[in-house]
Parts: sequence; C-alpha cells; structure tokens
Amino acid sequence: MYPRPGPLLLALGALTAATPATAQTPQDSVLSVVHRLFDGMRRGDSAIVRSVFDSSVQFLSVSEKDGVTTATPRSVDAFVAAVGTPHEQVYDERIWDVRVEVDRGLASVWAKYAFYLGDTFNHCGVDVFGLVQRADGWKIVYLADTERHTDCWRGPGG
Repeated sequence: MYPRPGPLLLALGALTAATPATAQTPQDSVLSVVHRLFDGMRRGDSAIVRSVFDSSVQFLSVSEKDGVTTATPRSVDAFVAAVGTPHEQVYDERIWDVRVEVDRGLASVWAKYAFYLGDTFNHCGVDVFGLVQRADGWKIVYLADTERHTDCWRGPGG
C-alpha cells in the first residue's frame, strides 16, 4: 500500500491541474530573438549577438542629410565586433511601440528605439527586423535602422 496524500498535497495538485501552461505565441517567440540581441549588446557578448542572425543576414542603415535619404549596407561582422565585445559603458537599446507581424515562417518587427551609453542618452530611431523561422528557431535575416541625433524621442520613462 502507498501512503495517501494529505490535504495540502491534494490542494496543490488541483491548483496545478487547473492552471494551464501559457503557450508562447509566435509573436512572443519572434520578439524574444530581438530581446536576446539587445541582451547580448548590453553584455558585450558576441556569441549571444551572433546567435540571433541567420547566415544570410543583411544590414542597412538609413539616414537623411539635407533632405536626401541614403541607405548604406553594413557588415554583420562589423556589427558583431562593435556591439558584441566588452565595452566600458553598457550599450543599452530600449524599444517601444513594437509591432510584430507573423505569417507562417516569416515575421517582421518594427519598433522605435532609444540608445543609451550607460545611463547617457546617445541617439534614437526606428529598428526594422525581418526574421525567418529555421529548424533551430527564429533568425534575423535583415535589420534596417534609422539613427537620429536631433528631434529624438526617449521612450516611456525616458
């Protein structure tokens, strides 16, 4: 014979059975990749930063000067070296007004951002990510951003 469970154990079992596990939505899964990128930047950890990118990733920096918009391609290796190595001040990119769209294995993320060096505000802009679902999870296949040093927003609480 086995001992009978006490009332506390039965109550805990009932609570566990009555509380279904919350499944992560595709939007949550996609956004977690973007947050992992920013975590890697804050830590200065190139392994984390590199892990979010697909091998085919494309970077594009969009800027405007004297009313003319330019789009400049960037190298993933240069980006990883710049943000994924230890630095004196924490590279802290904060996003809000995030829009995530998912259709099967394709996703996009559009967000306003403010970039801080440590606690000091540096610049703002918009990030646009394209992601594709691979066998090992969502990977960033393109990243385009703008960078402003004037007319900046600082986000909620900024």
